[in-house]
Amino acid sequence: MQPLLESHRPTPPPQPLPARGRGFGSDATLIARLDAVLEDSVRVHQRSDVPYGLFLSGGIDSAAIATLMARLNQRPVTAFTCGFDAPGAADERAGAEAVARALDLDWRETTFGEADFWRILPKVAWALDDPTADYATLPTYKLAEAARGTLTVVLTGEGGDELFAGYGRYRRALRPRWLGGRDAGPRPVAHELADGGAAALGRWREAAPSPPGLSRLQQAQWADIATWLPNDLLLKLDRCLMAHGLEGRTPFLDREVASFAFALPDRMKVRGRYGKWLLRKWLEHACPAARPWARKQGFTVPVAAWIAPRARDLGPRIAEVAAVRQVCRPERVRAVFAEEAHAQRRWPLLFFAVWARIHLESAAPEEALASIAGTI
Repeated sequence: MQPLLESHRPTPPPQPLPARGRGFGSDATLIARLDAVLEDSVRVHQRSDVPYGLFLSGGIDSAAIATLMARLNQRPVTAFTCGFDAPGAADERAGAEAVARALDLDWRETTFGEADFWRILPKVAWALDDPTADYATLPTYKLAEAARGTLTVVLTGEGGDELFAGYGRYRRALRPRWLGGRDAGPRPVAHELADGGAAALGRWREAAPSPPGLSRLQQAQWADIATWLPNDLLLKLDRCLMAHGLEGRTPFLDREVASFAFALPDRMKVRGRYGKWLLRKWLEHACPAARPWARKQGFTVPVAAWIAPRARDLGPRIAEVAAVRQVCRPERVRAVFAEEAHAQRRWPLLFFAVWARIHLESAAPEEALASIAGTI
């Protein structure tokens, strides 16, 4: 999910990432260099005099961090995984458990259901200073809630997709237009609901021009590194963990890892239908249980299914929230909640309404939700 709006233009990184590396070498050489640079980063990031562990999804980024933490620690590393208690939801707990067993992790799972959705929604809206309507904040908050009291420092896989080119939209951006290629940037979900004066809805993706000499793939990566990471992923991680007194650390965003990964040739990042090619090749040997070449399920929180039963009551109330009226056409908002064809657009509007009641109208979190959703 994309942020609904941003209140400011992001600041680009102070030092441009290198466009080209020196002496790339063979595939085997690069895999060895990747192993060394990642291991060094994880070693540094797990330095702590308080308990540390990681958040483990079913994806390859957290599996890579887990692999190196298991290598570097004599005792089993504590890992937390969140799954979804909803019919048809994409649940990667089985993959996370396979990795945890292969690496002998101290694996702990928690579930996220409809009751959690309504309970945690106003807490997340309170914790986020910016209205970043990313539904991944919800399970992140639940994971931090579960880890509190056991861990103080948490390592996560943020940055792996941006630096090693994991997003499917990167691959689409490399295709010619006649083969379905299109711009790699995500589109703010509520942009088409806005009135003509709500230019801020599209402003969050604006950044300084990318440095010269970048490939088309690197240009797409650069845009995400300058906007998507600081304005969504890292904001989500910081606010949700700090709300529970936890410190989040991101080994993929270590300076040496970032410099190595960004400068890789495009073919070491994207080959055929696979992004993160070099990282997958490394993980293929380092932790086969992670199934690095398996088709990714995708990280989707079933928010639409949880909102649907209350949609007709929510629409008119959300349309009347002052901040919503400033950026969206009220009649379009009501239509979104009245018509099932627009179910995927409901979450960012609901979140923004609750966020606005808390941060712009000084409502308490539970009061903000009750004024919009009634008694849960």
